[in-house]
Amino acid sequence: VNQILLLLLVLTVCAILYNKVHQVPSALKNETVDLESPEEMEEEIPVVICAAAGRMGAAIAAINSIYSNTEANVLFYIVGLKTTIPHIRKWIENSKLKEIKFKVVEFNPMVLKGKIRQDASRPELLQPLNFVRFYLPLLIQKHEKVIYLDDDIIVQGDIQELYDTKLAPGHAAAFSDDCDLPSTHEMVRSVGMQNTYMGFLDYRKQAIRDLGISPSTCSFNPGVIVANMTEWKHQRITKQLEKWMQRNVEENLYSSTLGGGVATSPMLIVFHGKYSTINPMWHIRHLGWSPDTRYSEHFLQEAKLLHWNGRYKPWDYPSVHTDLWENWFIPDPSGKFKLTRPDS
Repeated sequence: VNQILLLLLVLTVCAILYNKVHQVPSALKNETVDLESPEEMEEEIPVVICAAAGRMGAAIAAINSIYSNTEANVLFYIVGLKTTIPHIRKWIENSKLKEIKFKVVEFNPMVLKGKIRQDASRPELLQPLNFVRFYLPLLIQKHEKVIYLDDDIIVQGDIQELYDTKLAPGHAAAFSDDCDLPSTHEMVRSVGMQNTYMGFLDYRKQAIRDLGISPSTCSFNPGVIVANMTEWKHQRITKQLEKWMQRNVEENLYSSTLGGGVATSPMLIVFHGKYSTINPMWHIRHLGWSPDTRYSEHFLQEAKLLHWNGRYKPWDYPSVHTDLWENWFIPDPSGKFKLTRPDS
């Protein structure tokens, strides 16, 4: 009996040791998975930028500034027309930007047929890519949250901060209020810029008055957008914007002779009272409104994002604060896009 008990004891000890030895690889395997999972789970930040003919250098500078100032996992959606896509792709692939993650998306201008009222005063505002922001869910399929940026911007901060902008429940987008930053008020006054709905909509028209929006309501700038795609689709934002585009064709409710042209006005109507706000330092604008009026250098150094909205672009002449833009410009390997400078 003693021998049998001793044998059972030895077998039990051996079984325990066997289990412990064979559990080690499993534990190591789990630990390896845990170590790798943060990288695998790193959130992708989709950033939409348009590459328009004649201003592709703007898109390149914007992309370079974003890529150079973040460690985040950024995926660039570069939207162009069929004729411009080969140029922008070649520019990226033959420069330091070949390291970025990007997808080139073709925008079909036929979706705008019958929705744009021709206006000779500022034809550049009628370019098809100005309306890409209206169609974000059609272009970007798999992301819940998306950043849209105009091409005439430079990002000096970490794009992760902008992406982390909180959107209130029920809000499809976040924008910058045009009245949000006291530092910009003096410039707005000095160049006679509009920052209320009166500057964008024609209040002589009954359809505009019927909206019940006070003309003194502060406007917002849709050149920088943080958007929630689920809410956008749920609220049928694109359909609402198209409705106002078509009404403008029929009734001339707004035009490019007013402050924001034809892309801003429908967004002001559709998003009135239903948007969240972006940190003001993440959208310092009006740099392209005048060839003479300048911000202080200290203020611009503190800014996270600079926007040359207006006629005077930093790749052209005249313009202001061109050095801050040119720091991020990468020359076109094909030589097609050239900067306009006083000595050129």
